[in-house]
Amino acid sequence: MTDSTDGTDGTDSAGGFGGTDGSDGGTGNGCEPDSSDSLKAFGEVVKAFRKRAGLTQEALAPLVQYAAHTVASIEQGRRFPPRGFVERAEDVLDGFGALRGAARHLSRQPGLASWFRQWAHLETEAVTLYTYECRLIPGLLQTEAYARKLFVDQLPPLGEDQIEAQWVAREERQRLLRERPNTAYGFILEEQLFLRRTGGTEVILELIDHLLELAELRNIEMQIMPQVRESHAGLDGPIQLLETPENRWFGYCEGQESGQFISDPKVVSTLQMRYARMRSQALSLEDSLSLLRRMRGAT
Repeated sequence: MTDSTDGTDGTDSAGGFGGTDGSDGGTGNGCEPDSSDSLKAFGEVVKAFRKRAGLTQEALAPLVQYAAHTVASIEQGRRFPPRGFVERAEDVLDGFGALRGAARHLSRQPGLASWFRQWAHLETEAVTLYTYECRLIPGLLQTEAYARKLFVDQLPPLGEDQIEAQWVAREERQRLLRERPNTAYGFILEEQLFLRRTGGTEVILELIDHLLELAELRNIEMQIMPQVRESHAGLDGPIQLLETPENRWFGYCEGQESGQFISDPKVVSTLQMRYARMRSQALSLEDSLSLLRRMRGAT
């Protein structure tokens, strides 16, 4: 991992169109899903070595410390292989360096905008991930109905195959919440995201139920920023912060036509300061869940 590519503020940006995660909203023209021959080729290599070892996907899964459906997704070329998977698969399958070598040439991830993939890769190994959103529900928390509504509303319009690829990519990312119980996830969401009723009443009811269920997991903290708040540290926009296993912190921010990866410690420190202040400004964990339940009953 290198620091700033421009040698100035420690931020790397690339053109793209709105909606976080390539990430959380959807992607527009110029950010549609790429085909992924390199991912499919890597998956075939893994499958060949697995079969040579006489292992099923279910048998390989505990040996590489990933779920069987994750192994299946990697072999199908649908999921970018985390570094830990590559290293353990190389050793378990006696890959002669072939898996490590093939992984170095992976450059595409279907359903994710090119300018988000660096962050999405770090997500798979993060020990801490904090997100503040004021525009839409973050991709990691979205229901299928909510996500598809965002995809359908994209301009320029997306094709059905693009919409499907984006949902598959988002669904794969969401498995991190349950597959990585030792990762601490924190979310601060604006109350207005629910009051807007994106997708209609039924979509929002399902979304609230989904968030209440996720909030029961010990590694997920969810806070709501009330609609009326005289002091607000997040007025400059959404924030994502991430801590790696090596205890390095990075940030990610998005605008209408850009995604910005932030590695400069000074800039990351500023974002951490703002996020920490917002945690004190938002409702407590208990009050946040209580508000969601009240909105669920009033909707």
